[in-house]
Amino acid sequence: MLPAETQLTEICRGAEEVLVEAELLARLREGRPLRVKAGFDPTAPDLHLGHTVLINKMRQFQELGHEVIFLIGDFTGMIGDPTGRNATRPPLTVEDVQRNAETYAGQIFKILDRERTRIEFNSRWMGKMSAADLVGLGARHTVARMLERDDFHKRYKAGQPIAVHEFLYPLVQGYDSVVLRADVELGGTDQKFNLLVGRQLQQSFGQPAQVVLTMPLLEGLDGVNKMSKSLGNYIGITDPPGEMFGKIMSVSDELMWRYYELLSFESVAEIAALREAAAAGANPRDIKVRLGVELVARFHGAAAAADARDAFQRRFAGGELPEDMPELEVQARDGRLGVAHVLREAGLVSSTSEALRMIRQGAVRIDGERLEDGRREISVGESHVFQVGKRRVAKVIVQA
Repeated sequence: MLPAETQLTEICRGAEEVLVEAELLARLREGRPLRVKAGFDPTAPDLHLGHTVLINKMRQFQELGHEVIFLIGDFTGMIGDPTGRNATRPPLTVEDVQRNAETYAGQIFKILDRERTRIEFNSRWMGKMSAADLVGLGARHTVARMLERDDFHKRYKAGQPIAVHEFLYPLVQGYDSVVLRADVELGGTDQKFNLLVGRQLQQSFGQPAQVVLTMPLLEGLDGVNKMSKSLGNYIGITDPPGEMFGKIMSVSDELMWRYYELLSFESVAEIAALREAAAAGANPRDIKVRLGVELVARFHGAAAAADARDAFQRRFAGGELPEDMPELEVQARDGRLGVAHVLREAGLVSSTSEALRMIRQGAVRIDGERLEDGRREISVGESHVFQVGKRRVAKVIVQA
């Protein structure tokens, strides 16, 4: 293993917060592989690039010689994580959770080393817990501490209901750390409260408290909200190569640097050099192409990445679309808007009937691909390049 101080520097790269850094350094100095845990609730069948911010950090721990535990929260997924919610999250069914969980194992090995990854399901121990055991777990935490959590506090002050089962979520997540005897737990910045509950419960059970390492949340394609399936502003790691490349190329030049920071395996020095090149007049599009090739290659291979790049450049850089295309915002009702209405509201057509006629004629493209389904709906948070005919083109962002 590398010296503890060198490992600490690598581990802290890109992290938002390490609690407590001195404790992590002390454990690294022990010279043993640490048990590094990160939990993922299978609330949707596919992982997206926002999830990979944590998975990339797990990969880094593996490369430093530590044991990584990829915890699939098939039990907590049925509770529903209340983090960041202003209302009770509908719980998933057992069938939903199991179906989604099955897809995760295959996807994570696009990043993690299969031989050095331990996969666990928290239903393995929570499913055996008796009612008396669960009451005993609840006795180790207080309502007052729960109400310190920001989203619970806001809902309580506003008179919005908080279901009792929502208090169980951080307790179960924390108990997972007890069962796994985690040395380190990773999570997004929005998970800080839950991760700290894990520290407290481990101490309550007489274990050394885990180190908490939080990673920044990755903004979605809209550049505003956290990347999320429910908001439709995501890039799925199972997206086809061309679609993934096109989505990466659609992000703003400013957001591109955030993606480099949190997703790229380029060194800090290499990214700094790219920034200097951009400041000196290099085309940001070319730098974005480099990022797109790296990310598509990671999930689909180098050949697929090269094909996606070449296809994109033929369509977009070959004179078909202007580089200075307008960026427009349209408002959606009930979180979604039909594509024909999107085209009308963006001013690319005069009416929805014209939009549907142009789609039937094959004259409408979305992110370079011919649009064939006039019934397609676009969700709030999605951003796409629409082309109607040869001259009408714009990047359109759907907002609430």
